[in-house]
Amino acid sequence: MATRVGASSLNRGLMNSSGIDMAVLWLSDIAFGHRIDINSWENTKMPLDQSTDTLLKNIAAQGGPAFHELPVDTCRKVFKEVVSNLQGDVLPIHHSEDREIAGPSGPIPIRVYTPREIGTEKLPVLVQFHGGGWVIGDLDTHDNMCRYFANEADVIVVAVAYRLAPEHRFPVGIDDCIAATEWVHANAASIGANSAKLAVTGDSAGGNMAAVVAQQLSDKVAFQLLLYPATDFSTTVYASREKFGQGEYFLSSKDMDWFGEHLFGDYDPTNDVKASPIAASDLSGLPPALTVTAGYDPLRDEGKAYADALAAAGVASEYKCFVGTIHGFASFPGCLEAGVEGLGFMAQRLKAALA
Repeated sequence: MATRVGASSLNRGLMNSSGIDMAVLWLSDIAFGHRIDINSWENTKMPLDQSTDTLLKNIAAQGGPAFHELPVDTCRKVFKEVVSNLQGDVLPIHHSEDREIAGPSGPIPIRVYTPREIGTEKLPVLVQFHGGGWVIGDLDTHDNMCRYFANEADVIVVAVAYRLAPEHRFPVGIDDCIAATEWVHANAASIGANSAKLAVTGDSAGGNMAAVVAQQLSDKVAFQLLLYPATDFSTTVYASREKFGQGEYFLSSKDMDWFGEHLFGDYDPTNDVKASPIAASDLSGLPPALTVTAGYDPLRDEGKAYADALAAAGVASEYKCFVGTIHGFASFPGCLEAGVEGLGFMAQRLKAALA
């Protein structure tokens, strides 16, 4: 039987907020430093939680290049090391297996997580699309998150290694995600899963693709879990982009522009619903959704706007903002208390939705 891993296990991996962990020093020196004015968050009326405040202060003290200042290959390596250092201890899982499935123009790598021995009753299944701005991230950067959801929500998790930009520009990545979800639905029984209880999830860019997949395959998806999703590539100006996108809170507007340039090239995605799910003319009939955002995230407001649009269309839409933290918090339960709380909250909602 699989070892059960809950929030208490994650809590044991939290950094001591009074000190500077070596992983934080490494992170701030190489990856995410934005030459931050510490007073810019100390004087805000919307307080950061203690562990997030500590992380950001440590980063500010070190300096270093931002995402958009790094070559793509370097950025990928750095991001992988950052997550490895800040995610906490690797969680046990009953079984995980790397496989390849047929895609629209070649094989798509997937990783299947099984939380326990499966009897005659098949388990629900969660198809997961990793974040990383469509440019960085892979199966390993989100391995621990997948393990957590499998264990705590008691679901099969299928993580999808869609092709990345700029080597594969839009819509290659989203087409891989759609094809992989169709494969999971058609072959669910072969991995011990129940196709009638299929959910999709992703964070950031992955949340964008989960929202699109839920639109494109609404008859096959039972639930969508969208974690700080990018939902809008139009010229709409969101207050959170202006307030939190200046490079002070990990993700910046310049980072998003850099990701978009690599993803789209000269293509204008404004009205393309496979890029901007909020541009869809009719959202009615979509599966129930939970949208989770962070208070200090440039993407906060477009995530809420999409959750509100779903609700206005009659979709069962729940919205939760973890107000005192930053973009990416669920990948950093080893140093952010919101990461521990957020993962627990999402696993609880996911399990209930697929019961």
